[in-house]
Amino acid sequence: MFDLTPFRRSRGDLVGGDFGRALLREFFDNDFFDFAPSFKADIRENGQEFIVEAELPGMKKDEIVVELKDNTLTISAEKKEEINEEKDNYVRRERRMGTFRRSFYVENVDDKRVKADYKDGVLKIILPKLEETPPQNYRISID
Repeated sequence: MFDLTPFRRSRGDLVGGDFGRALLREFFDNDFFDFAPSFKADIRENGQEFIVEAELPGMKKDEIVVELKDNTLTISAEKKEEINEEKDNYVRRERRMGTFRRSFYVENVDDKRVKADYKDGVLKIILPKLEETPPQNYRISID
């Protein structure tokens, strides 16, 4: 009747047993969760600069756009791929296509000296910090 599957009576089997693993795998492997493609990025800081390293494997340099506006660094990339159905006889294709975009808040950056380099699928952005001027302290004499 409606393809019912008997369950084990132990509550642990429902969550951590084969049924639970199968349910979670089916739930998260579903294409529904592919609506927000993204990429991994690391941000480091040393005394003089911020260093951003973003993994964008398979992307070409001209498909990547890096912008710095209002203390926000935005990295975006668009991957397009044409498939010739008649020529290519694929059974299954596993490629992520679409627009990838991440934004990071960065402050105290000298936007005129920012550099970016893309090599071996890793985008490296160097954001030099502005030279800090020490606050000037004034002693005010009391009359």
